[in-house]
Amino acid sequence: MSDRRRVVLVLLALVSAAGLLAPAAPRAHVRESARVVDEERTDGRIVDLTVRSPALGRDARVRLLTPDGWERRGRHDRWPVLYLFIGGDGDHETWTREYRVHRKPSLRDTLVVMPEMPLYGFYSDWWNHGDGGPPAVEGFHLREVLPLLERDYGAGTRRAAAGESQGGFGALSYAARHPGLFRSVASYSGFVHPLQHPHAVRAGMTHLGLDWRALWGDPVAQRAIWQAHDPYHLAERLRGTRVHLAAGDGRAGALDPPGTAPDPAVPGLEDPGDPFPADVISPTETLMGEESRTVAQRLERAGARVSTHFYAGTHSPPYWWRELDRTLPMLLGTLGR
Repeated sequence: MSDRRRVVLVLLALVSAAGLLAPAAPRAHVRESARVVDEERTDGRIVDLTVRSPALGRDARVRLLTPDGWERRGRHDRWPVLYLFIGGDGDHETWTREYRVHRKPSLRDTLVVMPEMPLYGFYSDWWNHGDGGPPAVEGFHLREVLPLLERDYGAGTRRAAAGESQGGFGALSYAARHPGLFRSVASYSGFVHPLQHPHAVRAGMTHLGLDWRALWGDPVAQRAIWQAHDPYHLAERLRGTRVHLAAGDGRAGALDPPGTAPDPAVPGLEDPGDPFPADVISPTETLMGEESRTVAQRLERAGARVSTHFYAGTHSPPYWWRELDRTLPMLLGTLGR
């Protein structure tokens, strides 16, 4: 993993926490239909689509890993779908480049969808101080890409989703905001309860030069918007979805090489009243571990089907590769595979 991606992942983790609870953020007004403007086969079963997206106000990419027999599909052929959501750098190529999902034999009978996301997009239609408009990330993924794939690319209605970092939040938030959309979801180091640490959202976005209130507004004045995206506050809506949560504790773990450097410092990230332990080298992962545990307990109380894997480790791809391998049987099992 490049130094740039490591820095981006750490910073994005702080602000990744991305509706059906009222009042939700205003939906983007999409006046024209999304459409595929380019289709490119890049390597064997991999197909890259370029989608003209009114929700984003630009063209965006979606990578597909197609199942065996997909090229010979008939009009009514449908495959189960695994959505893989990337972290906040938004790169649609990461799941094949870094996690090599196209080499996993268990995925030869499943359509795998890997959409891009705008940098720092947070799997949300941004509030933008009440004006709405781009980036409408949820609109792009669920109101544009999903129906396009089901209409023209063989995507069926048996769906599961998993994500790393900000993408883990996206998997849970989408599932909770749209009950029945996914049969199962998995979060790998997702910021799944932003209202537990709103100061971290503010610190990360401010550090990156972003208007942190443009996302969901102020956590006090617009608390209902925050709650409408926060899986903790949507726990009852996940009762019908199989959920898995995995996260580290921010300490060096089995997959961290000796001498792993600490995360870049982010002013305002540490709560003076609750400082990080001295041996923590990945404060972002400490926060994600805390939030994942909190959400797991909340889901259990709500009667949801939830499993967990908590461990010593940092906010880094080797752990997410391991967790993907651990959870693929569960995810595919809910699809009938």
